[in-house]
Amino acid sequence: MKDIKLRIRSVESTMQITKAMQLVATSKLRRAKERMEASKPFGVVAREAISAAVARCEDSNIPFLTPREVKRRCYVVVAGERGLAGGYNSNIFKAVDAHAEGADYCVLPVGRKAIDKYQHLKKELLEDIQSRVEGTSVSSCFRMAQAIVDGYQAERFDEVWLVYTDFHTMMDQRVEVEQLLPVVRAHLPEDATPVSTVYEVEPAETLRQVMPDYLAGKLYSAICDSYASEVAMRRNAMDSATKNADAMISDLRLRFNRARQGAITQEITEIVAGAEE
Repeated sequence: MKDIKLRIRSVESTMQITKAMQLVATSKLRRAKERMEASKPFGVVAREAISAAVARCEDSNIPFLTPREVKRRCYVVVAGERGLAGGYNSNIFKAVDAHAEGADYCVLPVGRKAIDKYQHLKKELLEDIQSRVEGTSVSSCFRMAQAIVDGYQAERFDEVWLVYTDFHTMMDQRVEVEQLLPVVRAHLPEDATPVSTVYEVEPAETLRQVMPDYLAGKLYSAICDSYASEVAMRRNAMDSATKNADAMISDLRLRFNRARQGAITQEITEIVAGAEE
């Protein structure tokens, strides 16, 4: 009975922690979703402008459009700052391992877990300037985007892939692996309506100038999505842990009551037996 009581107290203490973490994650989730939604409009406009410029670019020698022999890849991996978020971090790393199987690659890590993971694997880190996902600044994304462009133009790698978690709903977060460079050229249908984009310079020069801005917008949007997904998964994990702890406490109390009832029955039996003698 004493062991069961100690176990109940231990589980109750753990449940208080998981409940507090669940409440903290719930409060953070609202702000994370607001920031995620605010990051979408720029990405939509930039994607449309880039797509239009790419589709109308007649220069086939632009580095950002022309595929080349892939000797090395660069993965931008957006992970979390800490654990206790279900399979959030492990799903990201599994997706990278599956996609890069057998390939030589370097990593631009975003988030403390990504930095620790690929430092441990002794992978070359392109940049570690962005170690926090929460509160990511646009200026940090611009620095990362410029590092990607410089490395790609210097042919340190031949493809750039972005791996992040896309937030759909509270219960649905999906790992996405998206190619950033070279930009895939979209073929416009013959009957497509011309867009109202006006270029001061040729589309090829426009691509060279705006590519860092475009990549920075993509990175910022992906990081906002990933952070909202991380907080949502942590809230769900802590909610499940709290419910499991509550069920465990109910089971332990039942066992405690049975043990106490057994002890009382035994004492009564001993008293009756002594009285009969």
